[in-house]
Amino acid sequence: MNETMVCAVGNVATQPVFRELAAGASARFRLAVTSRYWDREKSAWTDGHTNFFTVWANRQLASNAMASLNVGDPVVVQGRLKVRTESREGQQGWTSADIDAVAIGHDLARGTSAFRRSGRPEQAAAGAPTRPEPDWETPAADPTEPEPAAQRRREPAAVT
Repeated sequence: MNETMVCAVGNVATQPVFRELAAGASARFRLAVTSRYWDREKSAWTDGHTNFFTVWANRQLASNAMASLNVGDPVVVQGRLKVRTESREGQQGWTSADIDAVAIGHDLARGTSAFRRSGRPEQAAAGAPTRPEPDWETPAADPTEPEPAAQRRREPAAVT
């Protein structure tokens, strides 16, 4: 399938709007993406043109976006680009650039975020037991194997 996948880095420009539809949850918000460039004359970074995209999220992504995003948040959005042009009788035509989001996340280059896993309804209802944490500790050395040279303890040289 030939689709135009994009990754846009910008700021949430409007509060996400959530709708519960027959096909599942849906959310949308506007994303402002401003290019920046180094202005040699001013010796400073300068804002360029700002592009606005309507970001559409569906199902669980919609619910999580609604609970996580606020106006002004720096985000990274990955998804399918869809450009629509429409004209109506007696009115000027318009063009819309939409992103059908696959993934949305806070831009950690510009701040911190605390991740909370959302509970799946079927797990919460069933009371599924939680898995224990894996043992990430380094296993104890086998006494029958020789110790690697890098780990051997070196005694300090006697100073006379």
